[in-house]
Amino acid sequence: FQGGDTCEYLLSSGRFLGEKVWQPHSCMMHKYKNSEAKNCLIDKHIVFIGDSRIRQLFYSFIKLINPQVKEEGNKHGNIPFEDKSASIKVDFLWYPEVNGSMRQRIKSWTEGSVAKPHIIVVGAATWSIKIHNGSNEALAQYKINVTSIAPLLEKLAKSSDVYWVLQDPVYEDMLSESRKMITNEKIDAYNEAAVRILNSSSRNSKAKVKVFSVSKLIAQETIMKSADGLHLPESSRDTNAMILMNVYCNKIMKPIDGSCCQPQPPLTLIQKIAFCFFILSIIGYLIISLIHRSNYRKNKSCTDLESGEEKKPTISTPNVSTLEMLLHSFCKLGLIMTYFYLCDRANLFMKENKFYTHSSFFIPIVYILVLGVFYTENTKETKVLNREQTDEWKGWMQLVILIYHISGASTFLPVYMHIRVLVAAYLFQTGYGHFSYFWIKGDFGVYRVCQVLFRLNFLVVVLCVVMDRPYQFYYFVPLVTVWFMIIYATLAIWPQIVQKKANGSCLWHFGLLLKLLCLLTCIYFLSYSQGTFEKIFSFWPLSKCFELNGNVYEWWFRWKLDRYVVFHGMLFAFIYLALQKRQVISEGKGDPLFSSRVSNILLFISIVSFLTYSVWASSCKNKTECNELHPSVSVVQILAFILIRNIPGYVRSVYSSFFAWFGKISLELFICQYHIWLAADTKGILVLVPGYPLFNVLVSTFIFVCVAHEISQITNDLAQIVVPKDNSTLLKRLLCIVGFFSGLHLFSAMQDQSKH
Repeated sequence: FQGGDTCEYLLSSGRFLGEKVWQPHSCMMHKYKNSEAKNCLIDKHIVFIGDSRIRQLFYSFIKLINPQVKEEGNKHGNIPFEDKSASIKVDFLWYPEVNGSMRQRIKSWTEGSVAKPHIIVVGAATWSIKIHNGSNEALAQYKINVTSIAPLLEKLAKSSDVYWVLQDPVYEDMLSESRKMITNEKIDAYNEAAVRILNSSSRNSKAKVKVFSVSKLIAQETIMKSADGLHLPESSRDTNAMILMNVYCNKIMKPIDGSCCQPQPPLTLIQKIAFCFFILSIIGYLIISLIHRSNYRKNKSCTDLESGEEKKPTISTPNVSTLEMLLHSFCKLGLIMTYFYLCDRANLFMKENKFYTHSSFFIPIVYILVLGVFYTENTKETKVLNREQTDEWKGWMQLVILIYHISGASTFLPVYMHIRVLVAAYLFQTGYGHFSYFWIKGDFGVYRVCQVLFRLNFLVVVLCVVMDRPYQFYYFVPLVTVWFMIIYATLAIWPQIVQKKANGSCLWHFGLLLKLLCLLTCIYFLSYSQGTFEKIFSFWPLSKCFELNGNVYEWWFRWKLDRYVVFHGMLFAFIYLALQKRQVISEGKGDPLFSSRVSNILLFISIVSFLTYSVWASSCKNKTECNELHPSVSVVQILAFILIRNIPGYVRSVYSSFFAWFGKISLELFICQYHIWLAADTKGILVLVPGYPLFNVLVSTFIFVCVAHEISQITNDLAQIVVPKDNSTLLKRLLCIVGFFSGLHLFSAMQDQSKH
């Protein structure tokens, strides 16, 4: 439990992750772009008052607004800066000592109707030490001057943000002879005096001058890289400026990955209703449990004293049992969603920024691969892509993706490109699995569609309500859902061509290939016609599902990135099932898939193709260019993996039960990571155990995996109740679901209206 104010932590404590990445204690710092800085500081006046160190901070700050600014002008004079496009004024005022002149300037802002700066940054001391040769009299005078200025700063702090910058340590060995009297001992004495006076001045006042002490910690780590032993290196100054920007702007801009200084968001109307529903579910479950326990005790088996025979209870209440199961599921779900909310919406647990190193990604990868190989078992069947094998495939891919996310490996392009193949492989399995089912079973009933849609979307819909996030935010589920509907529509529309029908005539196979060709044409057209795509998904109610930040561009980008791979999965399933039907391939236990010669040739080609793709992905220089090629070439590595995994008979006959276990809950793992393993909607890392990074990962991972497994069971239980096999009952349930989403839309509209 972090307690306190995250602004206090941002201004006073933290540590370096690597050489240049600063991590504040307990919260996340946002890296502001020029456009964001301008939007935050529009029509603002900022003033920096002090010596050459404050001048350095001034330049680093204005470079966040305009990176083209050069450090030029009178070093010992005032320096103005103005950005006319955003009406931002930033001034540096040269007052190297805390004296009467500085006091007079600050006092002028407190008098009458003079326009006050919105942000005031003050700090000075090294000149006093230098000019007076570090004398005790100078320190005594410094205390008097700070004492006289403190009430004025407190007065300004009622309407402006006022920061007192403590003096950074120096690197004494590098100081010139004229600065040798500036020692760290003297600097500490001046800092202690300033902090004591400012704290005593604001003890009985709500307004408070914020002490900017974090620069001391940063300087302790970096001052040895200073050019003169006094002034900080540029990277450290930039970090201080970014901290200053976060302190002021986070509460205005509310960036997702900037949790420092952000207040807890208020509960929305929909969230309040959701929490009331879960509370009622918990109460209802407890009442029913008590009633059942009471009935059980009353009807407990007992001996009839007259006949000596045992009487047995004759209670049979299947309806109550279904209701109890429903309430029990919602009860557990309510407790889990409370944990989700506390982790990623309430300011209860700490959050930290990610920091990528090669070891943080590759060491866990090696570890889980060893575990996966250790838990090897024989498969129940030896078909290509059998259930155990696909679960195993999903499992190890999901674990790699999780490690990729928590380590922040997206900054390393070769890893990013390989992870893109894993996401494509998930979609490939979507095309392969659903095509195979419809082709073999010929079941296009509503029950099957509702079951799949419920299992895919249940958790995401609940999270949209509880975490106040749009559906498109959890982009992978909308992607899989839309592709499932496309597969269903392709095969269900007239003429319905299934395996049973196609066995009668080869013409039906050509008919199906024609359908697939039409699908490929539509995909190709939409991928190069952004306007048409956006028009389709901008119609209500689709727009409510697929818009993110007011447009569907993000959805188009996500869809386009893996646009062909589902089609490839469907085509592979069709070819494989056709070969299987004609007994071209051998799937016996221990048998190679083809003849020895063909198997060896295909295996060699697959290994070369797999490695060639990896070499290409590793040599990527530009993410945009590689993303353009990815939809067309990702299938190469996917098919290569399938052939390597299935051609040798022994390899096809075994699987990793460790990976398969995770594969069964892969969807829940992918979605849950957003809020209870990572933090700030995947931008950071959740910290349950501060100060012990490895132990924290172990604890949060254990809870995260348990929760994902529990949600998977809850989803399966509710699917049996919400989506029954009886068509008339299913129709009633569907009407209830339509009513639920109508109510959700109504409350959402009311929320939006109240915001405006």
